[in-house]
Amino acid sequence: MSDVEITLRGPEAYKIAGRALALMERHQVWPTALNFELWTHYVADPDGALARELTRLISLGEPLTELLSEELAAAYLPKAKLNEQIRDAGDLLSKELESVSKAIQNAQSSNTAYSKTLATATKTLDGSDDLDRIKTVVTDLSEATRRVQKENESLETRLAESTAEVDRLREHLEQVRRDATTDGLTNLANRKAFDEEFERACSEADEAGTTICLAVLDIDHFKRFNDTWGHQTGDQVIRYVASVIGRVAAPPRFAARYGGEEFAMIFPRESASIVAGTLEDIRVEVSSRMLKRRSTNEDLGAITISSGFSERRPGETGHSVMERADAALYTSKRGGRNRVTAAEAKQESANAA
Repeated sequence: MSDVEITLRGPEAYKIAGRALALMERHQVWPTALNFELWTHYVADPDGALARELTRLISLGEPLTELLSEELAAAYLPKAKLNEQIRDAGDLLSKELESVSKAIQNAQSSNTAYSKTLATATKTLDGSDDLDRIKTVVTDLSEATRRVQKENESLETRLAESTAEVDRLREHLEQVRRDATTDGLTNLANRKAFDEEFERACSEADEAGTTICLAVLDIDHFKRFNDTWGHQTGDQVIRYVASVIGRVAAPPRFAARYGGEEFAMIFPRESASIVAGTLEDIRVEVSSRMLKRRSTNEDLGAITISSGFSERRPGETGHSVMERADAALYTSKRGGRNRVTAAEAKQESANAA
């Protein structure tokens, strides 16, 4: 999920929607679902590529037609771009299969004709002692054999080419799938991929009777940092934290950028003590490095993160596990930040009180 989509799912979304509708009315754009999506993205990300293109078109006096909206959506909205890529790959695959089908039909026709030629030759040669007639039949058979061999060679070549093309299309579709489930800024999985993986991991844990832990990690004081240094430097920090998390998230572990400056990790079949130790290692490594602003080489100071995690109970829903991990995270935040809190330890503390 992009930062714009995250913004559009928060309290600011109502203001953004109002401004988008006002702009659409000012520029006489009909409030269709597609136009509304375009213009809310325009308002939410005024420095983005879509906003720049819309601004350019408006300055040129271009009529904002439905066709133009569809073109803008295909070029700039992630879901539309993904759907178009999948559709294009599907169309190419259909054409390729149709071409192969025709080649096979042609080969079948040639083989059928060849079978008829053989049958006719058999009847002609049966009991015949006319040498000229036998010579003619043999010549016809030789020509028919060459034709069918040529057709079969052509089919083999076409099938080889088609196999290569289908492999290429399969690789392209796999890349599209990866793009759809990967966060563009960090190269970690995105929220959609995380939700799917966590649901799968919970089902697997129930079937096998094993444990699973869920952790959420959040960069401390990120908004203040972002406001001070700007979004590009903020992105640099997010990428840095993601790189540290990614190094310890080899399968079967799973890490994702959950949204904004928040990350999530799945730990299948690992004890709470191991998870706590891993999160502590991440915390220490993140805070141990003094970052510099790339554009000016200024010191950014130490970056710290807060974490919370929960161990899933048998049969517990993913939503409940996430709620408890979130609560543990906020305990870390309220406790001074730059620390790891276990949901279970939090509960034990509350029971003791």
